[in-house]
Amino acid sequence: MSRFLAGVAAAVLVAGCASTGPATGPATPAPAPALPSAPPLPRTAEPPPPPVNLSGFPLPYRQGYADGCASATGPQRRDAQRYAQDGNYRTGWTDGASLCRKR
Repeated sequence: MSRFLAGVAAAVLVAGCASTGPATGPATPAPAPALPSAPPLPRTAEPPPPPVNLSGFPLPYRQGYADGCASATGPQRRDAQRYAQDGNYRTGWTDGASLCRKR
């Protein structure tokens, strides 16, 4: 499990350090398929504890992880505006959705 967390932490660090090319306009993520949705967590709410230790990750990542994990097992729960604008939330959501789907 610690190897997995080390891998996730390394991926987050590498993604945060990646440089981007010249700006060609705002990046627009691909639209998600229309699924039933549930309200995402408020921006200031601490998410419920996940089945993995995320104590070193920023709050937006943990909130995204909680929303993504909840989406993997029930109706989609995602803040579309934050997903488009906040890289920590988007990465957490993607990680949570993919990791909780595998369990």
